[in-house]
Amino acid sequence: MNMAEPLHFHGLRGNLRRDEPMSRHVSWRAGGRARVFYVPADLPDLASFLRQLPAAEPALFVGLGSNLLVRDGGFPGTVILMHAATRRPELRDGRIYAEAWVAAPKVARFAAMHARQGAEFLAGVPGTVGGALAMNAGCYGAETWDIVEQVLTVDREGAFHTRRKPEFEIGYRHCALPQVEWFAAAWFELESGDGEASRAKIKELLARRIATQPLSLPNAGSVFRNPPHDHAAHLIESCGLKGLSRGGARVSEKHANFIVNPDGTASAADIEWLIGQVRQRVLQKQGVELVPEVRIVGEAA
Repeated sequence: MNMAEPLHFHGLRGNLRRDEPMSRHVSWRAGGRARVFYVPADLPDLASFLRQLPAAEPALFVGLGSNLLVRDGGFPGTVILMHAATRRPELRDGRIYAEAWVAAPKVARFAAMHARQGAEFLAGVPGTVGGALAMNAGCYGAETWDIVEQVLTVDREGAFHTRRKPEFEIGYRHCALPQVEWFAAAWFELESGDGEASRAKIKELLARRIATQPLSLPNAGSVFRNPPHDHAAHLIESCGLKGLSRGGARVSEKHANFIVNPDGTASAADIEWLIGQVRQRVLQKQGVELVPEVRIVGEAA
């Protein structure tokens, strides 16, 4: 298939766009365009879209774009946006059910409202349920898959599969799907607790985030995974890299493991250059090879 040819779809209920600026859909507010961009109306509509997507067409699922960088040349395929501000979790048979496009903090608040404990940390995860599952997102000593009972996935043919935790290879900031599938929903198994105590804990965690992270500036959260027995931010700061900049991008002075785009002028190339420089200098000075948490896709300008 010639990827320059337009794709044609029938019977869809979502929003289909062409040449969509991905800077609108990633939290860094930088990067290129998607050749095709689709916002499904719901899970059946997503399945219909995937059934019509040619097998050779590259596909990228995006939630809140909080751990994603699309290079300035754009993504030469189809981006499927799995985020909807109107989506909410719900209770199903005593478990909390949330589709992939639900923002992770909503799960934390919903759990507290229904006197369930163990999901409070999700208030500090700046992404969707789908993204949190895909990277086993976590903070403050807890991880997404700690509380997952089972998930719903969807494949390239638009078929849904219910899968349980043992079917996945799960690690620190990592979850490997057994097939070419994407997360569509999850059921969270949580213990009964004190809703008021959970709300207080969420408030405390959010206050800590605001105090220690540059949340007022476009960023993608932690850029690097923490290496064993250390913190990436500590290593970066020890190398004197706070404030290192290129173009409109800068290593945050508030938290060294964040790269920010303060005035919105950073290119994806600026950000990727900083990521490379930080890795190189920390390796040279500290002998530690930092592993990026963020995913970089697409083509250079």
